[in-house]
Amino acid sequence: MSDAQPTQATEIAAAVRQVLGDSLGYLYPAALRVALRNDIADHLTDGPKTAQQLAELTGVHGPFLHRVLRFLATRGIFREDQSSAFHLTPAAHVLRTDTPYSVRSTALLFTDEMYWQSAGRLEDTVREGSTVFDDIFGAPLFDYIQGEGERERLFSDAMDTMSMTEQSGIVASYDFPETGTVIDLAGGLGGFLRTLLTKNPGLHGVLFERESVLQRHKLDDAAIEGRWKTAVGDFFEAVPPGADFYVLKRIVHDKSDADSLRILRTVRGAMTERSRLLIVDAVRPHVDISPSVTISDVLMLTVFEGRERTEQELEELLAAADLKSLKVISTPGALSIVEVAPV
Repeated sequence: MSDAQPTQATEIAAAVRQVLGDSLGYLYPAALRVALRNDIADHLTDGPKTAQQLAELTGVHGPFLHRVLRFLATRGIFREDQSSAFHLTPAAHVLRTDTPYSVRSTALLFTDEMYWQSAGRLEDTVREGSTVFDDIFGAPLFDYIQGEGERERLFSDAMDTMSMTEQSGIVASYDFPETGTVIDLAGGLGGFLRTLLTKNPGLHGVLFERESVLQRHKLDDAAIEGRWKTAVGDFFEAVPPGADFYVLKRIVHDKSDADSLRILRTVRGAMTERSRLLIVDAVRPHVDISPSVTISDVLMLTVFEGRERTEQELEELLAAADLKSLKVISTPGALSIVEVAPV
């Protein structure tokens, strides 16, 4: 008994520290946003600087900035040396604007008030069974940001950044034919389509998006010249008919069942019997769910009306749209490719 008591006390103390630390977890993204908005990582690219030096460059309060950066250093964002100068760390490097692997735009989106305020009312979402985003901002997220300028640009940039980290692995995981046409539906700035066409030189592609997004596309690449075009439209209404492949990448998971079904039926109406639809999303297992899928699932109910679905849940949606799953293909990351054919 004497051995058990100290062990129990240690476990209780650890549990208390964990719960209290988690209760203040919101301070980390708040501090991270301070560093992002003031481009602290960029200001450290030419060497370490003190908080006061950084404050003079950014126009903020030096002592307060020091306290925020010191806090971020406890999480591996920046490192403070004995002379109180802050250095870049591997985590800080990916916050720079001048690196090809920067996730700055995604981090800015995830710490934006659109996400922040919605998360603050998660209790209301759970009680009501629907997101409170509309109640806070007056419209669903995609309607809210459409044509809004800065936030629509931020969202597109953030999704492009996320795609950059996963698109090569996804393209390599599927056996595309030597020739054919691929339509990337709501494909953002076109990063995924560009990678797909680059790795499959016999394919042609169409980037289907809102006009305001297409104005900033990234398909002007000599490697795919003459093999792509853009198309303006709304996949709730109609999509270009007769393509060999349609792609819905990170689309279905942020939609309700009703909206997902509307999209799937629209795509089904455009498909030929030989067409294939590739749904690229996380397919949630019943057990051993990865932390990234779990957190994404909560994000989907916080900001959107979607969820990370199981294979069975996807199959039920597909069946209602006169479609069927042929196979589920794993990729190197958290996403899978669900190959879909008309019934």
